[in-house]
Amino acid sequence: MLAKTYTAAVNGLNAITITVEVNVTRGVMFHMSGLPDTAVKESYDRIKAALQNSGFKFPTAEITVNMAPADIKKEGSGYDLPLAVAILATGNTVDNTRLPSVMMVGELGLDGRLQPIRGALPIAIRARAEHYQALIVPLQNVREAAVVNNINVFGMESLTDVVNFLNGDTSYQPTLIDTRREFYEQQNQYDLDFSDVCGQENVKRALEVAAAGSHNLIMIGPPGSGKSMMAKRLPSILPPLSLAESLETTQIHSVAGKLPRGTSLISQRPFRAPHHTISQVALVGGGQNPQPGEISLAHNGVLFLDELPELSRSVLEVLRQPLEDRKITISRAKYNVEYPCSFMMIASMNPCPCGYYGDPTHHCVCTPGQIQRYMNKISGPLLDRIDIHCEIQAVPFAQLSQMKPGEPSANIRERVIAARKIQEERFKPFKGVHCNAMMTERMLHEFAEPDAASLDMLRMAMERLKLSARAYSRILKVARTIADLAGSEKVQSMHIAEAIGYRNLDRGDWAERGL
Repeated sequence: MLAKTYTAAVNGLNAITITVEVNVTRGVMFHMSGLPDTAVKESYDRIKAALQNSGFKFPTAEITVNMAPADIKKEGSGYDLPLAVAILATGNTVDNTRLPSVMMVGELGLDGRLQPIRGALPIAIRARAEHYQALIVPLQNVREAAVVNNINVFGMESLTDVVNFLNGDTSYQPTLIDTRREFYEQQNQYDLDFSDVCGQENVKRALEVAAAGSHNLIMIGPPGSGKSMMAKRLPSILPPLSLAESLETTQIHSVAGKLPRGTSLISQRPFRAPHHTISQVALVGGGQNPQPGEISLAHNGVLFLDELPELSRSVLEVLRQPLEDRKITISRAKYNVEYPCSFMMIASMNPCPCGYYGDPTHHCVCTPGQIQRYMNKISGPLLDRIDIHCEIQAVPFAQLSQMKPGEPSANIRERVIAARKIQEERFKPFKGVHCNAMMTERMLHEFAEPDAASLDMLRMAMERLKLSARAYSRILKVARTIADLAGSEKVQSMHIAEAIGYRNLDRGDWAERGL
């Protein structure tokens, strides 16, 4: 007898409908086709134990399984449930009439309980697109999948529940989530706030400019000066996620299996801070079974790279293209996937190997050659792609001991949101451009053209600092953001001057003069 069930395979951020066909005839063999990986092949043992421990009889017969389309590789353990249901359907234990209208996915434990899977959100989106009436997922994934409207999503605890539901038990109800209410309720709940930061007004200003225009930023300063502390508070001043951005971000985390259990939508901008021993694959994505990397997990949020020179040179260099294109295409012999990676890169570093070069309270023990080699770990092309270079000093004891709270994040965030609204209005005619950091060269000439005095200032800076053409563009983008924060329609010389001041590492004498 032949039975069919329906599930989905995740490819990149999208899902592809998979038809699971099971044919049972006289014999004792088990055959599986359709490019299954090891985890799928091992499902035979899990399914057999799950059926027996759930009170069902595993057929003593020759079982042939095909997963169509057969030329797409099937990976992971999420095919256990549709396989088990199809096997039961061949023996009329499950009513076949409902199977064509139901998509299902889930891993089976040996006791028959359903275990969580990756990619429930893109699978739910696919099920709705294919007009399935119902989607069955493990209970742990139900809130993640239920954010997709116009499809009934059922979270099941065990194989027995699934069989009862398919046989007409009406006690099971779809999970309903008020997506918008939950999303907006959690948007402004931050544990970290800039009011905790004493002093460092120039660095706070630089972070505010970076947040207002989505610019990349690097902080250079001695240990304990507050670089990591301030970077971790950056999400609290960024504009809130839109519902579309939240759905896209949640989809990436769902595919990577990084979505916390019980979460429906990610409501706050992600903040990723990988360790400096991270590999290229872990950073940009890929692997034997392709997964999003840290730059994609930071999509619509912040990627914080602490101790930047400690990352390997090869890892740093792979960031160049994603920083420009805001997407990463991973091409291998067996697959080709594309992940979005529109993120703000915030980096921090010490000025020298010992960390105290230029610090007035500590003596630096590094030689000029050591300092130069340390700085040379970061290539010029990568520095060109970082819009704002910010020097930072440790806060004096007198200032720390006052315990006077700084400006709260809520106040800074209001100014950032106001500047972003100006940019959104400006870039309405341009598809895919939302902030100043995304401006093309043509847009720079239209929206950030400097006046005569500013042009003279820029020419002098370009000649003295020997800046590249890319650095010139970055200065204009940052100046445009500073003008937006000030509510100025035109980019003025004061805005250009502040933007030039954020190119400290471009100065040829930086490693000789101290901070």
